[in-house]
Amino acid sequence: MSRLAATAQALESRIGARARRVASLAGELATEVAPEQLESVCLDLRDLPELSFEQLTDLSGIDYLEHGRSEWTTEQATSTGFSRGVERETAQPVEGRPRFAVVYHLLSVTRNVRLRVRCHCSPGEPPMLDSVTGIWASASWYEREAFDLYGILFRGHHDLRRILTDYGFIGHPFRKDFPLSGNVEVRYDPAKGRVVYEPVSIEPRVTVPKVIRKDRNV
Repeated sequence: MSRLAATAQALESRIGARARRVASLAGELATEVAPEQLESVCLDLRDLPELSFEQLTDLSGIDYLEHGRSEWTTEQATSTGFSRGVERETAQPVEGRPRFAVVYHLLSVTRNVRLRVRCHCSPGEPPMLDSVTGIWASASWYEREAFDLYGILFRGHHDLRRILTDYGFIGHPFRKDFPLSGNVEVRYDPAKGRVVYEPVSIEPRVTVPKVIRKDRNV
C-alpha cells in the first residue's frame, strides 16, 4: 500500500465523520473539515502516530465570491468586444456556499506525506475561524496574512494585526469585491515633507479581454 493510500485509510479510520475527502489532483490528498471540528481534527492530524503531520508549511485564505460564474461571454467575438471599458456589476455570493475558506497545507516529515485541509468560515461578517497557532506555531504569520488580505479573523491568535499592507490601509485587497484601483492613492507632498494619502483620482473600470475567434488559426 502506498503512503498516500495508507494516509487516506488512516484519515477514514481515525478522523472519520469529522472530515470528508474532497477532489484533488492525482498524487495529492485533500480533506474538508467543519469549523467546529477544526481544532480537534488538527490536533489528531499532528499527534496520531499513523498521521503525524508535524509541520504546517502554508495557510491561505480563499474568497469564493462569484465562484463558478462566468464574468465574460467568450464563445464569440464582436467588433465592439475588444478592449472596451465596461461597468462591473456588483458581485454576489454563490447561494448555499460560505464565501470564505482557509486552506492548511500540512507535511508529515516522519512519513513524507502531504495533506491539504480546507475549512469554510462560519457565515457572516467578519468571517472567523479558530486559530491553529497553539498546534503549529508557524501558523502565526500565515494567519496574520489571511487576516490582512481577506479580513478573516482567527479566534485565539495572540497578535492578529496586518502584516503586508500599510498602517491605516482600508479594506482587504484579496477580496474579489475590492476595487481594482484601490480606495486611496499615495504621493509625496513636498509642501508637507511627507507621504500623503488621497482618494483615488482615476475612474475604476474593467477591460474586456480580447477573444480569439475559433475559426481563425492566426
